[in-house]
Amino acid sequence: MAIQDKRYVCIARIGAAHGVRGAVKLWTFTEDPLAVLHYGPLITKDGARHFTVAQAREAKDHLVATLQGVTTRDEAEKLNGLELYVAREQLPATEADEYYHADLIGLAAVTIGGETIGRVTAVHNFGAGDVIEIAPPQGATMLLPFTNAVVPTVDIAGGRVVIELPGEIDGEDAQDAQRAKR
Repeated sequence: MAIQDKRYVCIARIGAAHGVRGAVKLWTFTEDPLAVLHYGPLITKDGARHFTVAQAREAKDHLVATLQGVTTRDEAEKLNGLELYVAREQLPATEADEYYHADLIGLAAVTIGGETIGRVTAVHNFGAGDVIEIAPPQGATMLLPFTNAVVPTVDIAGGRVVIELPGEIDGEDAQDAQRAKR
């Protein structure tokens, strides 16, 4: 049984071993990093393995976690890179204008006029707010701020997001024109 549909959501990724007693670095994709303690068994992408987080503590940008049944550094090292999933229904309901990234990925991206510009391939956060990544049918992907001004409509049931493409960034064209005159 491989997890290939939206009934499961990736909530964590196991990193390198930490120490000699089987602990691992654990990167979580939940609002509260310690929420992974409350979901019960987490499933690998292939559906073949289940892990329960027995203990966890916060570190700089990740958790240091102990997984039930993992007791040595060698066992922990073999888990590096595994993504862990939970059933979608185990996650809390979202508020209005809140979305799970997994629900956005794959949606069609259309302009306000209805022109298709691509599909949502990812949602990132580099520290200054969410950024939506859209892959057009051809060419490079677009990274746009995931704000109400740029993405005024999210229609999950309709399978689309509406994009108000931003204009040119103020000052860029003027700076380029000045450089061309020199």
